[in-house]
Amino acid sequence: MKIGIPKALIYWKRPYFWENFFENLGFEVLLSPKTNKEIVEIGVKVSDPETCFSNKIFWGHLLWLDRKCDLIFIPRLKATEEKLEYCPKLFGLPDLAKILVKTPILTETFDPRKGKTKKTFEKLGRKLKKNPQKIKRALEFAILKEKKIKEKQKEDFFKKFQIKKKKIVLISHPYNLYDDYANLGMEDKLKKLEAEPIFIEEVPIGKKKLRVKSQKLEYPKFHWEFGKEIIEKIQEILKYKIDGAIEISSFNCGCDSVLKEFVEKAFKKNKIPFLYLIIDEHTGEAGFQTRLEAFIDTIK
Repeated sequence: MKIGIPKALIYWKRPYFWENFFENLGFEVLLSPKTNKEIVEIGVKVSDPETCFSNKIFWGHLLWLDRKCDLIFIPRLKATEEKLEYCPKLFGLPDLAKILVKTPILTETFDPRKGKTKKTFEKLGRKLKKNPQKIKRALEFAILKEKKIKEKQKEDFFKKFQIKKKKIVLISHPYNLYDDYANLGMEDKLKKLEAEPIFIEEVPIGKKKLRVKSQKLEYPKFHWEFGKEIIEKIQEILKYKIDGAIEISSFNCGCDSVLKEFVEKAFKKNKIPFLYLIIDEHTGEAGFQTRLEAFIDTIK
């Protein structure tokens, strides 16, 4: 049996985890390709105009997978282990997917407020006719692989501070940061401008001694996971010597419209240049490049 996974949106919440889990259960996994013009155009055609750009990209990946596999996996993410909610637009993905594609949708609701996550994985595994022991082993192997990836990520983070280039922290949802087509190759563009990009996702949370003096941040108690996670990582990155910060937001993202004010305030309070960029299907590469070049020039 072949299980398809759209390589967009919720995939980047736990990259490589899901394919490892299903492969360890003995299934073949088909990931949709990197985002391209065709995928974006397909997604835009079937999307509500009011939905965010990241959702439009997801639908393009979903439709690419249709009829190429036996099942398409789309988890219903409701809350984290800390009981913080995901974006509401993630809740209905499995239901909307069932309307758009002919391929059966494999899903399960992940909400630690209503049941232990391990039990949810057991329910998911039973749908695939796998016994609890095999499900447990597959989950353990996937978590171990995920841990190794994060350890490597942490090593790479510290190595970047040994490079004698301007350090620019990139702030956004992981599905914007790791999708080179969506963000118009932000990482590569910054490197060509002799700057070293640092993804906010890479920042390890720990009790390390302050490397530079930073202002304490004031922010409300967030009920959604992205807000709390980003603010915590910003507090951590401010302990290091960084030269600028860029926030990338999908057009029509409700969460970002609220969070943006707190993110910008945090960097300006610490006298760090800040640039806010909005992306959508109409974003022009030329204008994007010009703004980046001007921003880098201001911090040289």
